[in-house]
Amino acid sequence: MSELQRLKGLLPPEMQSWVFVESAAAVDPPLITLEEIGRDEVEIQVNLDEWDALALDHRNLLFWHEVGRIQNDTIPRDGWEMAALAIGLGGAIGELWVQDGLLLLMALGLSGFAGYRLYLKNNSEKRLQDAISADERAIDLACRFGYSVPNAYRSLGGALKELVENTRKKRRRSYYEDRLEALRKSASKARAEMAQQEGSSSSVTSENVYG
Repeated sequence: MSELQRLKGLLPPEMQSWVFVESAAAVDPPLITLEEIGRDEVEIQVNLDEWDALALDHRNLLFWHEVGRIQNDTIPRDGWEMAALAIGLGGAIGELWVQDGLLLLMALGLSGFAGYRLYLKNNSEKRLQDAISADERAIDLACRFGYSVPNAYRSLGGALKELVENTRKKRRRSYYEDRLEALRKSASKARAEMAQQEGSSSSVTSENVYG
């Protein structure tokens, strides 16, 4: 079984008809990414050259992170915002010449809305929160596919730690470090909940997150 076929088998059954797993074809592609390829169809693209160097459990959790992004509907999409911003600004300049107040307000409104959407899309805090939410989904998916809660946290934490160690760009490395910190807090909360339910404090430790 090829790695792409194996990953396809890690998709929840309800997603297997419309989510596809393919090898990344771009020049210098990211490790793993998402692309909307059609109406209600999504492709998970994997850079197999780098992917195969990761431990199996790390690959699984990083894959489920992307599945979690699909489930949370935080797939990156080709934006209309830049085009709308250009149209709005161009329209506003044109209306200054003809002095049509209503059309000028409409053009400025379009520009303002497009600018706000661009701000949200490029807001680093929102991207981080989306990623943390997808990490939580990845833990749930791992447990659905047979992982224990401690092993799910360990595997995702180990994967993120490896990404931190292999990432040169400071901003990107900080992004992975922030996800690790959020995962540590989530593991601590899971440990407390499991200890309360089972009467034991040995279920999940925050240190386990780091593998």
